[in-house]
Amino acid sequence: MRKICLNKAKIFTGLMEIEQGAILIEDNRIIDVLFETRLKKLNPDSSYDVIDLEGKIITPGFIDTHIHGIGGFGTEHGEPDDILGMSRILPRYGVTRFCPTLYPSDEESFIYNIRNISDTIGYEQGALVQGLHLEGPFISKLHCGVQLPEYLKDVDLSLMKKFIKAGKGNISIMTVAPELKNMRELAIYCLKQGIILSAGHTDATYENMMEGMQAGIMHSTHFFNAMRPLKHRDPGCVGAILLNNSLSCEVIADGFHVHPAIIKFLVKEKPVERIILVTDSLRPTHQTDGPLYANNEEVFLGETGVFQRVSDGVIAGSSATLDACVRNMIKWGISPSDAVKMATVNPARLLKIDSERGVLMPGAFADLNILSEKFEVLETYVEGKSVYSKKEK
Repeated sequence: MRKICLNKAKIFTGLMEIEQGAILIEDNRIIDVLFETRLKKLNPDSSYDVIDLEGKIITPGFIDTHIHGIGGFGTEHGEPDDILGMSRILPRYGVTRFCPTLYPSDEESFIYNIRNISDTIGYEQGALVQGLHLEGPFISKLHCGVQLPEYLKDVDLSLMKKFIKAGKGNISIMTVAPELKNMRELAIYCLKQGIILSAGHTDATYENMMEGMQAGIMHSTHFFNAMRPLKHRDPGCVGAILLNNSLSCEVIADGFHVHPAIIKFLVKEKPVERIILVTDSLRPTHQTDGPLYANNEEVFLGETGVFQRVSDGVIAGSSATLDACVRNMIKWGISPSDAVKMATVNPARLLKIDSERGVLMPGAFADLNILSEKFEVLETYVEGKSVYSKKEK
């Protein structure tokens, strides 16, 4: 049994902030989180490997609930090597859990991708797959973004059952358009299956969104993006999400998808606990060589730091990483404690794993990051094992 004491660090537990303290780890679990004064009284025995982290920060591991790819690996083809590649790379950016996010495709390919990605769970060597995020196919063609319209479908409960069978209980989130016909039936069924329905790529009116909430659609995908906007005579789904504090929302905090001033407005109006940072990053994010492709289309990295399709210049997606999103939030005036919550305990709470993930507390898995004072990732642990260390680069 390996016993580690991470000592003299500033700790953001996901629930509170400790100016200087220590974390005791045995194998894959956190045994205790201590203030420095308490640690002196405890005096860990010599069986602990004491690591002095004075001047450094410890946070829970980041959880990305919406990610299509990174480092040249992606979800488009459902290949296990791609998902395992994402798993290996993500700890560099502080991510210890992620939800591989699938684009809609033809029915056969989509089911194949769901099944294959689900089968990778248990074989990861870095960040762990928490569950799949299906971004469609029951979304609006009016706000499809770069989703290919030919693969978007009317609500079909029998097809949903095929997806669930292929996923073997591993579908965690599904993005849907609340205004679609028969959505209520789908929402109630998915709720019983433990699947989180998230409003996105939607033309929902305010009324549609309120009806969707009543049926269990309580989350929103990349808030503000690819959805009916807020207008003074038409609050739309944006207005409904802003006004209802029980609804949570994803935010891509790259400084482009949502203007920093709007981020500040959101944090002012929405409870911090309901805001979740995501990357929505694509396969070529931090790719080091070769042509750049996302969702089987060639893209380029524009001046604004987002990927755009070569064919028409349409925004294809983000090149963000979750650690950079946290740093951005802090730069824009959000408290470090709140920024950390948005990348850790908040997504864990959404996924109903916050008793063991996304927090630093006795009994939780030892998924954590060691950061510099500038919130740069120095080392990442997954279940008590160091899976990335900057000094190894």
